[in-house]
Amino acid sequence: MGAEELRYDRRPAVTRPVLICSFRGWNDGGQGASLAGSFLARSWRAEQFADIDPELFFDFQMTRPHVSIVNDERQIDWPENSFHHAHLPQTGDGPRDLLLLLGTEPSLRWRAFTGLVTAVAAEFGVSMVVTLGSLLADVPHTRPAPVTASASDARVLEELGLQASRYEGPTGMVGVLHDACRQADIPSVSLWAAVPHYVQLTPSPRAAKALCDRLATLLDVPLDTTDLEHAAKEYTQQVSEAVAADEETAAYVDELESRVEEIEEELPSGETLAAELTRFLREREQGNDPPPPPSAQ
Repeated sequence: MGAEELRYDRRPAVTRPVLICSFRGWNDGGQGASLAGSFLARSWRAEQFADIDPELFFDFQMTRPHVSIVNDERQIDWPENSFHHAHLPQTGDGPRDLLLLLGTEPSLRWRAFTGLVTAVAAEFGVSMVVTLGSLLADVPHTRPAPVTASASDARVLEELGLQASRYEGPTGMVGVLHDACRQADIPSVSLWAAVPHYVQLTPSPRAAKALCDRLATLLDVPLDTTDLEHAAKEYTQQVSEAVAADEETAAYVDELESRVEEIEEELPSGETLAAELTRFLREREQGNDPPPPPSAQ
């Protein structure tokens, strides 16, 4: 297994690229991460330049291909993981390009899959990998989705003032990819938006907006999320109407509302995180990396 699974249409020229990854599946509660990824691709007019052959990475009895009709002809749409490229609007510290990996969490050969992703990151000189995730949590649907951040690299932890994740238990592709980045010495940051667990089957534009806004702040780049804001208002109204129809659920949401200030106080400062990430990227690109501390692993 090797380069033949990574299929290039072209190799774009890039300047100081960042790789953003989002996957449908286990890491995508309320579809917040995948909605955010697709919104970024549309907003920044990203164009596909490569994909990963799904043949060796999916159990097609679990993730089945779909049949569609195109120009009166039937075609099979296979599970896809594709790379896209965009030139970002002018950032605060100069031109920057974006690489996007959008797709579906594979069901097989995760180490080989993440090896292909880190190979792309290495080939294009990616300065940072940022993954988007959304998780089910005890948060109300009426408030902006909280976003938290974690990192797998000791240098990133120190530079951004983050704490290493203390989570132990089953993980998804996001967790495995961050470990692969650590082994490949590629800095990585994981952004997670919280989605109300009582509406987990409803796509959450609130979570998508929160992820996009935080990412835009991190990259110091303008991003108009007005469309997501409109969708989030409609989402809130529809969920509120459904919640009001069930007395027990309404009481539970009221309880979450009373705890929301305490929840927000526990979140890291977005402004601090953004400033530190910008400084970290700039110093790394100028060759002024601090000496790496002993591994925390």
